[in-house]
Amino acid sequence: MAKQRYHRLSDHSLPFWTLILLHGLAVAAGVASALYIESHGHGVTGMNNQIVWGLPHVFAVFLIVAASGALNVASVSSVFHRLVYKPFARLSGVLAIALLIGGLAILVLDLGRPERVFLTLFHRNLTSIFAWNIYLYGGFVALVAGYLYAMMDRRLSNDPRATAVFGWAAFIWRLILTTGTGSIFGFLIARDAVSGAIMAPIFIASSLLYGLAFTVLVLLTMSIETSDILCTKELIGKFRGLLALFAATTLALTLIAHLTKLYAAPTVAVELFLLRDGGIYPIVFWIGQIGLGLLAPLLLLAVMKSEASNVAELAGASILFLFGGLAQMYVVIIGAQAWPLNIFPGFEASSSFGDGAVATYAPTAPEFFLGISGVSIAMLIAALAFRLLPVIPQILANEAKA
Repeated sequence: MAKQRYHRLSDHSLPFWTLILLHGLAVAAGVASALYIESHGHGVTGMNNQIVWGLPHVFAVFLIVAASGALNVASVSSVFHRLVYKPFARLSGVLAIALLIGGLAILVLDLGRPERVFLTLFHRNLTSIFAWNIYLYGGFVALVAGYLYAMMDRRLSNDPRATAVFGWAAFIWRLILTTGTGSIFGFLIARDAVSGAIMAPIFIASSLLYGLAFTVLVLLTMSIETSDILCTKELIGKFRGLLALFAATTLALTLIAHLTKLYAAPTVAVELFLLRDGGIYPIVFWIGQIGLGLLAPLLLLAVMKSEASNVAELAGASILFLFGGLAQMYVVIIGAQAWPLNIFPGFEASSSFGDGAVATYAPTAPEFFLGISGVSIAMLIAALAFRLLPVIPQILANEAKA
């Protein structure tokens, strides 16, 4: 078997430079929005004393979750020995790091005092799930970077044990990372809409779906840019099957979570709020997350054929899955905060501020630009890595026809 060859992205087309320019403008708008929010305070956003995580957090958590799943292609090749995915393991690792940095950049810019993020390194509170995630995120970047080094180093790449060790470590770590991210919401006992252990498996399934969708879109973009047939007929069929599997799993777990809360008397009210009576939230859930984000792309995958000529349907399904992911995070993050807190379950509590009132939230333009800038930061990091590192596989003509 011939050794796989890789190359850097050297020649750039006009559409590629157009994408780079658009992403650069989005990053500039995001930085300007962060400075505007920092100088005027969070009062210029739609956030308030009840909804403290706004639209930027929707984008941030979405990207962090997708980062874990983006490593799936590399994990499948190294851990489960599926050689058809091996040529794309490097690209998968680069994209995973880029998406995580993009998501974390939003959170840092939204702090108002970004330099204070370093306080978490010196003042640790291990009773907080947020403190755990600081180490999980840093560890993920370090492990994936080591994984990429093992794959690209001439000496280590010839030793299958080296890539296997890093592959297994990154695989286990990303499961722990996504579990920790889901547990941020599952451990919020006062938030009736999300509290529960099922949030962790929902986030794991969602990460596999959204990470693979990002990988497919980047891979198709690189195919156009390099004029290589990176997505063979066999690979398109496998991507189609994996996307359908992950989407069906996400849909099933989501329905189980909502049915469970509908069955339990203490959470019936909040479920009716999210699914029927909550104004914008049922619309985002049923139309955005379930309809356009899961059922429509599943139908598109069901009718498409496993042929290289059907990449448009695969790309369309991937875009819809990502749109559904943003809708999911909006319901999970914003919808859960809009419902009144249940700080003391089983007791009545009263104060002079907002007891029992549903919070209102309307995202503003600075929040949107700050959120979308995280996606652009991730894509620019990925493009820079493709330009500097040999991560794009060279597919031979006979392989492309297979």
